[in-house]
Amino acid sequence: MDIEAVKNICVIGTGVMGRQIAALCALSGYETSCVARSAARAAEVEQFMDQYLAGRVAKGKLSEAQAAQAAANLKLGTGLEEAAQRADFVIEAVIEDLAVKQELFKKLDRACPPHAILATNSSYIGSSKLAAVTARPEQVCNMHFFNPALVMKCVEVVKGPHTAAATAGLAMALARRLNKEPVLLHREIYGFLVNRIYRAIVQEACFLLDTGVASVEAIDSAVVNGLGHPMGPFRLLDLTGIDLAYRARMDYYRETMDPADKPPPSIVEKYARGEWGRKSGKGFYEYET
Repeated sequence: MDIEAVKNICVIGTGVMGRQIAALCALSGYETSCVARSAARAAEVEQFMDQYLAGRVAKGKLSEAQAAQAAANLKLGTGLEEAAQRADFVIEAVIEDLAVKQELFKKLDRACPPHAILATNSSYIGSSKLAAVTARPEQVCNMHFFNPALVMKCVEVVKGPHTAAATAGLAMALARRLNKEPVLLHREIYGFLVNRIYRAIVQEACFLLDTGVASVEAIDSAVVNGLGHPMGPFRLLDLTGIDLAYRARMDYYRETMDPADKPPPSIVEKYARGEWGRKSGKGFYEYET
């Protein structure tokens, strides 16, 4: 299958990433099915889409006709099998839980047409752990978008040992059709590219904070104004979620059992207090709720 044959994209998940990926696909002209776990969650995505499109029209970024077409391209519902049966390409964006993802991939493998590609948006879980539960391992890959998916250009496409070159190539081509700048990883590695580099930056930033070398504000300012990053590591942690950072580091520590891989004390403290960043109103900074 080549990129021209991809007409219908099925997005599983309606969280921050799922709803944005679905909106992105619909805006790019694809018939898009977004599968929610409840009618209430589907309604939330519909409200998000309406507000986003209205905002783009108000700013002159979309015409009324373009917004109407994007809205028409997006089909919301809770029926996994019905949506999967029409899919040429599936992008899974559910909770970062291996057991949940494996059960979902089993269902998708049974419900999707034989030609369909099954991609996971996971930022840490390699697709080899999901391909193993399907009868189409060569058609399974990682396609990792970044938050906010409607804005961030990078998409990491990871070619696992099971992934056919054609599958990785198709995922790269689709990312470009979505106006992204994909990067290809030739083999699986924990954390992929961006998160491994980001993890090293966060680790050092937390060390400097935890040992009293400098404040949160000073470290963020140095990274922005000295390294040219658009956002400091602590601002970015607040944006992406300190809870996610904590769990990802704990997962990695459980794999390596190396004490050096445990979450830094400042992240552990914030996680324990429920100060998870923007989503909770407070992280390393405070936010209006």
